[in-house]
Amino acid sequence: MRKSIANTKVSVKLRKSEYANEWYLYLECYPVIENGKTNRVREYLNRTITTPIWDKTRTARTTADNKTYKPKRDINGIIQCKSESDQEACIYADGVRKIRQKEYNNAGLYTNTEAEQNEQNQRLQCNFIEYFKKITAERHRNSSQSIIVNWNRVYELLKLFINGDTITFAQINVKLAEDFRRYLLTAPCGGNKRGTISQNTAANYFSIFKAGLKQAFIDDYLTIDISAKIKGIQERESRREHLTAEELNTLAVTPCDRPILKRAALFSALTGLRHCDIQKLKWKEIQKDGDQIRLNFTQQKTKGVEYMPISQQAYQLCGEPRNPDQLVFEDLPDKSWISGPLKRWIKSAGITRNITFHCFRHTYATLQLAGGTDIYTVSKMLGHTNVKTTQIYAKVVDEKKQKTTSTIKLNINPEK
Repeated sequence: MRKSIANTKVSVKLRKSEYANEWYLYLECYPVIENGKTNRVREYLNRTITTPIWDKTRTARTTADNKTYKPKRDINGIIQCKSESDQEACIYADGVRKIRQKEYNNAGLYTNTEAEQNEQNQRLQCNFIEYFKKITAERHRNSSQSIIVNWNRVYELLKLFINGDTITFAQINVKLAEDFRRYLLTAPCGGNKRGTISQNTAANYFSIFKAGLKQAFIDDYLTIDISAKIKGIQERESRREHLTAEELNTLAVTPCDRPILKRAALFSALTGLRHCDIQKLKWKEIQKDGDQIRLNFTQQKTKGVEYMPISQQAYQLCGEPRNPDQLVFEDLPDKSWISGPLKRWIKSAGITRNITFHCFRHTYATLQLAGGTDIYTVSKMLGHTNVKTTQIYAKVVDEKKQKTTSTIKLNINPEK
């Protein structure tokens, strides 16, 4: 079957100015097939002339008041002018016409495969770093602040890695990805922090980089799924500091110079909620039906909708119910502002370990597992999307169980 070709013709034409005795030079392309429709495309050339020579044998538009003629052209089709500068403008216009005509001619001769290859070659010359920034803005506009911060940090590290702001998709290969992997293991901390990032942070950043590569493959910027060919950075198992039940009870009776902080921290230990979720919690998200109390809210980090029961003690920490749109823990400071009062409270309770607000969430998970709650229930209560995230708390509990084996010692004489 013969291929249908749009026989597009490109012509140089004139348009009279409404404000001066001059004519605009423009190109008219017809027919141009776009999205299955036939169009007439005009391209103005930012050139005007004032001395065109009119061909009195070729009438253009004629009205009762006016009769116009078409411009005179030479044997090559170039519009003729009296002025030398006008003539040069017409020669320039014809030069642009030739370029456009060639483009349309070649486009008509491309096979579908050739056209796709041409488009792919153009995509390969696009800037991956700008693409990465674009998908960060478009795909994570509703994500939590921590996710957005991490994606933006990877964007900055990519620019530091190449010492510039451009990596074309044609330059991206397995070797470049492996080089970036090694770079992240010694990459500098952001902001005012000194030193290099931790291995777990590097692992998180490299996962984000791989996600960007995967999306580029899905969007046809890459012809090979490079993300599937490279290994991630192995995370080191981090210690999840937590409080014992005795320490938690000690804190409950220890005064804190920021009462709202104390209530929120103990609420976290009883529910497992993060600081960001407690800070945003509103009264309308607490549902009370007799003795049954539940939270119905959206996690700030994962954007998952949670529907979880809480204890009567946790509800008491919320205080007296108020307007549905009011915050439950009003005036709870951001995490960056609670370090000082939190440390003073912990120290006054006689606890010498480094305890952060997030440790109260760890405490909830550890004490629940130690108390016999199954790991899948704890995982659901914590809002984890993968139970593997919860398993690290189970290892802490297993360690404690292992230590209990040497707690009871008998004075046994094996010879008797």
